[in-house]
Amino acid sequence: MHPIALTRRTLLLATLAAAAGGARASVAPPEVAAELPDARLVGSGRLRFLGLSVYDARLWAARTPAADDWAALPLALELEYARALVGRLIAERSIAEMRRVGPFDDARAQRWQGQLTGIIPDVQAGDRVTGVQRPGEATRFFVNARPVGEVRDAEFTRLFFGIWLAPQTSEPRLRDALLGSGRA
Repeated sequence: MHPIALTRRTLLLATLAAAAGGARASVAPPEVAAELPDARLVGSGRLRFLGLSVYDARLWAARTPAADDWAALPLALELEYARALVGRLIAERSIAEMRRVGPFDDARAQRWQGQLTGIIPDVQAGDRVTGVQRPGEATRFFVNARPVGEVRDAEFTRLFFGIWLAPQTSEPRLRDALLGSGRA
């Protein structure tokens, strides 16, 4: 095959792959469709640390939440990891980030960290962890569309999703992108 033809073919394949990836991202994953049948993609963004991609985040809900009412809506947050991470460390970081959103005592921190450690496995590049917010009730967790656990605690639910959606988040650009008002 002629080198220019190969380049054009490669470009065409890359364009088609990008279009397919964009279409896939706008279709709710099976766990989201089952839990929130009316959900649509609200916003998405990428978390980077020291320039390295950590995960792509997508927020799913029946309607776009206002910046101050996200905690009252059923919604799903899907994280697609770009690299391998240890589940125990994800749980520890989650508790630290939840403390930015609101205060809670050490006994709760230990209980919640134990629950998260039992739910969130070590992840590899391409793994998806999805949390479904049931306001005032619980957070349901899925890994690669498979249910893996639930934390039945309204305060946990509010603080956990606040990691990404509360004004106190450590990643305001990602928050804006998820809420549909910016790009991360």
